[in-house]
Amino acid sequence: MMNTRTVVVLGASDNPERYSYRAVRELQKHGFPVIPVNPTLSSIEGLPVVPRLADISEKVDTLTIYLSEKRSTPLIPEILALRPGRVILNPGAENPTLEKVLSEAGIPWLHACTLVLLSTGRF
Repeated sequence: MMNTRTVVVLGASDNPERYSYRAVRELQKHGFPVIPVNPTLSSIEGLPVVPRLADISEKVDTLTIYLSEKRSTPLIPEILALRPGRVILNPGAENPTLEKVLSEAGIPWLHACTLVLLSTGRF
């Protein structure tokens, strides 16, 4: 089952203990085209890793964030330039500044767990 809605995982990890790693795997299992983003990795689960959001040229349906407020705030200009269809702020990634900017830009966002959304069919 292939899905055409591209999902970007910001803060993707190659550590199987991390939720961002599990999200990459589960998104793949559900047939989503996945773009992991991490400046220090070259691949995760056989997927090439993009170092920065600015390096993504395709249309992005969902940006799922696994970064703390401190790490995501400097990326706000790149997040806005990406113009994702929606943003998921996973537990621990809440960021009132980003949330305000997304709302002002008309980009829907939600506090949710990507893994729970996938496992319950609500992604």
